[in-house]
Amino acid sequence: MISSVRGTVLSVTTSHVHVDVGGLGYSVQVTPQHALTLRVGNETRLHTALIVREDDMSLFGFATLPELEMFDLLRGVSGVGPKSALGVLATLTPDQIASAVAAEDDAPFRKVSGIGPKTAKLIVVSLAGKIFAPVGVAPAAAQPSSTAQNVVAALVGLGWNERVAIQAVDEVIDAATGDGALPVPALLRLALARLGPQQVRS
Repeated sequence: MISSVRGTVLSVTTSHVHVDVGGLGYSVQVTPQHALTLRVGNETRLHTALIVREDDMSLFGFATLPELEMFDLLRGVSGVGPKSALGVLATLTPDQIASAVAAEDDAPFRKVSGIGPKTAKLIVVSLAGKIFAPVGVAPAAAQPSSTAQNVVAALVGLGWNERVAIQAVDEVIDAATGDGALPVPALLRLALARLGPQQVRS
């Protein structure tokens, strides 16, 4: 495994850098943004991942260790190959990726060339719990519990407007003591009490 390369830059394109390491030349795939920071004749150090396939051996290089770690995590997602993972890192920083995953937002990934809607969603689901948002970024709001959904459905079945029913259930849960984990009958009873008999139905 070639985990890093340090040497003199021989040439640079928008997608590759050629590095001379003790007389041995390495061709390393990089993001266009990374390539712009490299200069022929200067010394550079790249954190690398060696991808070996039946008919190919490719080196992918990154300026920082977090980028390499994120590259490895992305490659672990079904349907995301090394070139797609590099494409994600060419579009988003590791912090932006972590923030999107924490917010359960697949939109940033859908903007990456070669990443379709299903793969974008899969990235968010697969990386959840493996990476964390930067300090100061709030995680996604919790989805309504099945208990709350059942109570809302019951209220709608009794004739209340869905929006009004959701608001009543949310208010009851917010006002509940402890962790608010009420069973369906108790939550329904409290929601009905909050709505009151004078509530207009529609």
